[in-house]
Amino acid sequence: MRDNWIEVELGDILETATGNTPSKKEPANYGNDIPFIKPPDLKDQRINTVSEFLSIEGMKKGRILQEGSVLVTCIGTLGRTGICKYPVSFNQQINAIKPDPNIIPEFTFYQIQNPYFRKEMERLSSATTVAILNKSKFNSIQYKLAPLPEQRAIVAKIEQLFSDLDNGIANLKDAKEKLTIYRQALLKKAFEGELTKEWRSQQTNLPTADQLLKQIKEERTRHYEQQLKEWQQAVTEWEKNGKEGKKPGKPKKLRLLPPLGEKEKGSLSHLPNKWFYDYLFYAGEMGRGKSKHRPRNDKQLFGGIYPFIQTGDVKAQTVITKYSQTYNKVGLAQSKLWPKGTLCITIAANIAETSFLGIDACFPDSIVGFTPFAGIFKSKYIEYFFRAAKSRIEAYAPATAQKNINLTTLENLVIPFCSIQEQNQIVQEIESRLSVCDKLAENIDASLQQSEALRQSILKRAFEGKLLTNTELATCRKEPDWEPAGKLLERT
Repeated sequence: MRDNWIEVELGDILETATGNTPSKKEPANYGNDIPFIKPPDLKDQRINTVSEFLSIEGMKKGRILQEGSVLVTCIGTLGRTGICKYPVSFNQQINAIKPDPNIIPEFTFYQIQNPYFRKEMERLSSATTVAILNKSKFNSIQYKLAPLPEQRAIVAKIEQLFSDLDNGIANLKDAKEKLTIYRQALLKKAFEGELTKEWRSQQTNLPTADQLLKQIKEERTRHYEQQLKEWQQAVTEWEKNGKEGKKPGKPKKLRLLPPLGEKEKGSLSHLPNKWFYDYLFYAGEMGRGKSKHRPRNDKQLFGGIYPFIQTGDVKAQTVITKYSQTYNKVGLAQSKLWPKGTLCITIAANIAETSFLGIDACFPDSIVGFTPFAGIFKSKYIEYFFRAAKSRIEAYAPATAQKNINLTTLENLVIPFCSIQEQNQIVQEIESRLSVCDKLAENIDASLQQSEALRQSILKRAFEGKLLTNTELATCRKEPDWEPAGKLLERT
């Protein structure tokens, strides 16, 4: 701190007040006459918008602040601040610092955002579930007072630097938003065949649409016959064991969906030669998870060795290896253990989120498990398609508080079919480009973090008296109202 500054308790130099809330039981207290400030309205900036207003009647019961007052949250998230450009009222979770002619309001406003000041608020707060800093302790925090011309110069320099910083942050956020748009455009082009156009032109042995359809039909038949064989073996074992327990269920017969109509095909993007549209139903086997027991949170189901995956786990991980719950043998008996590598698709709450099982695991019927037919479809191709079509899939969900779709919705989802060779190439093209996007996003996030650190550094230097250069300080000394801070204190 500079020689001509002084440090004094906040309450010894500035007048503070705690707000209150006029009774909600009296509707006449609220109207459109004066802004009523609550903690969410304080965003470390000048107050421009508020969510609630008092009436003339409410103003009589509230506490009114004049323009230039600084408001600070003192319950919950401590130290969020705002400065009012017009008279306002405020609630009891906020302490206000009234303006003083010898102190620039913005000098106080920025000083409260200084890391030191906020740490002091946290240190002095009561150790309860919700942090509370009463007015007395708030007033005891050390306030750094500078000569009036230096206050003005410091505020001007902070705002100049913050303006440059905010412009840079806005550019970074804009770049991040453009990355998001690019990712979606990239996925869209991938499933229209654009990313593999050059690769495709160099191939001589790709199957035609008819050949691919034949492969799919043969693979579906082979898969069904394998299921029948396994079922027959399971029945034999069941009979050998004296028919103990429930008889194994017979696999459902192969079925076909109604063919795509020309009208429906006409609404879809044009596809390259040898590609065609058809239902996800024909790409692999899918089924909902199982959690038959009611209530689902019955303690007797949990605490074993079998991972139990929730929709939140699917949303949080690309490959699921972490989980918060496990089933025991009782839980497993009323559920199903899905194998590692299964593509998980959420159909409730977080619609169409996807991830792969990195472990064998159970999951509830809010998740669908998908396994592609071998040699016909690549799981990662399907997973990227879901990313590309997520908003379209969400549109199938009814407009209820708990959004959800069903298995039939997914089975009837129309996807572009192409050869497994091209699917592999598409995945490679997508991942090579997305890896670049990921690196750019990491750099942007790092720059945003650096920007916030720089903001804190600017405030720290400002209230250590180190922000102004010697030339700027010399200019301040030439101002007609320059005098040491001690003289200001005498007049406050």
